[in-house]
Amino acid sequence: MNVAEHPTLDELKAEFSKDRFATIAAGCRILEGDMGYARCEMDITDTHRNGMDNVMGGAIFTLADFALAIASNVGQPATVSVSHSIEFFRATKGSKLIATAHCDKAGRSLAFFTVDVSDDLGKDIAKMTAVSSRVE
Repeated sequence: MNVAEHPTLDELKAEFSKDRFATIAAGCRILEGDMGYARCEMDITDTHRNGMDNVMGGAIFTLADFALAIASNVGQPATVSVSHSIEFFRATKGSKLIATAHCDKAGRSLAFFTVDVSDDLGKDIAKMTAVSSRVE
């Protein structure tokens, strides 16, 4: 990845459109992003629902992981996640999910992130913590 520090929203969208699973299959969209920070959203569709008609955990994880990718790669050497933990708090009653990623600590080779996922009703849905590694 080669994402400059403080990119425009159009630059972010162009670079991260290469993540076809998140952007095309899951419908994740970037709202904003910068070094160590990102906010993304996803409209909930029937495709995201499991057999109990709730949003599938994998869909929530995909949105959180997409926000993590942006927050960890903007203005940094290429970064990949090596470990995740996600806690699901409740099923959403909303029509949209929003993931907000922020860097808790950035080091030379490792970085630590938290991604909070909420819905458009203001309810906390999940929290992901991740450890990422700089690969360049």
